[in-house]
Amino acid sequence: MIYKINPLQDARWAEFLQRHTQASVFHTPGWLEALKQTYGYEPFVLTASPPGEGLTNAIVFCNIKSWLTGQRIVSLPFADHCQPLVEDVAGFQEMVEALREWQARERWKYVELRPASTRLGAGDWGRGKDSGLGTKGTVNSFGQSAEYFFHALDLRPDLDTLYRHFHKSCVQRKIQRAEREHLAYEAGNSESLLQNFYRLLLLTRRRHHLPPQPLVWFRNLLQYLGDQARIHIASKEGQPIAGIFTVSFKHTLVYKYGCSDGRFHNLGGMPLLFWRAIQEGKERGAQEFDLGRSDRDNPGLVEFKGHLGAVCSPLRYYSYPPRLSAPSGPGWVMRVARNAFGWLPDSLLTTAGKLLYKHVG
Repeated sequence: MIYKINPLQDARWAEFLQRHTQASVFHTPGWLEALKQTYGYEPFVLTASPPGEGLTNAIVFCNIKSWLTGQRIVSLPFADHCQPLVEDVAGFQEMVEALREWQARERWKYVELRPASTRLGAGDWGRGKDSGLGTKGTVNSFGQSAEYFFHALDLRPDLDTLYRHFHKSCVQRKIQRAEREHLAYEAGNSESLLQNFYRLLLLTRRRHHLPPQPLVWFRNLLQYLGDQARIHIASKEGQPIAGIFTVSFKHTLVYKYGCSDGRFHNLGGMPLLFWRAIQEGKERGAQEFDLGRSDRDNPGLVEFKGHLGAVCSPLRYYSYPPRLSAPSGPGWVMRVARNAFGWLPDSLLTTAGKLLYKHVG
């Protein structure tokens, strides 16, 4: 039997995450609370563990109710990945069957899983319909809906070794340039850092013809994740020129957002920020730097993460019913309006972000 619990109220959830080796910051109550408070998404967890017993397996979802892009459940909105915390294929299959039944009964547009890998304990659930995840378009099974690149940097080597593995001209020399330019560095979760970060984010999103995420999203992340969330800012003579937003959980540091002022790219602000984040992460016990996903058609970002020494691997999402990179998916909202975003004044661009992002999770 499959049970549904509220991860924001059931104390077993946080305890389970501390025990489970594949749990990430995206599973945590802090991330889920920020989603709920910002976008109104209701989180829930499916588990085979009865009430009153400790959790032994679980998959976390959010219910997205949108008049624009349809009602669906996603594991997990705005997370690059969210591994099902299930140890065996049989347990996963039981949850898949429950999801299929609920999808039909509740008339959800689709169910989406965003696993970090297709390995579940002793089994591989990505090879066929025995696991519930069949080939593209298979009837009555999950099918691959999107594919990205995922990047991770092993932080266990010492700092000297990590630095030597940076690309000499694209990273090392830019860090040296940033140091010659005496760029100031500051990290924390203060309101002033948030305001500086958001101004840079607005510049970056405008450059890419996209609206910025709502300011309240970042404020909620800082509030509900506490010291697990940090803003890193590089400045030149008091002028913020680059910023990154990181989150962390247990031994993993996660790069989530980055932004910059294009006029100062030659000063090496971004490479400096990643280097400082790595140094601080190791001081706090981080053993891995999760650099997130990259679109397959964004070679510049893929190359930059590779220049940091990160290992690149495929990252695949699955949905039921199958919908391979469907044009009707939530991303169509941004694609349709993209040409207009670059011309909007700041006030309207930020308003567009507030209105649209809750529909695209």
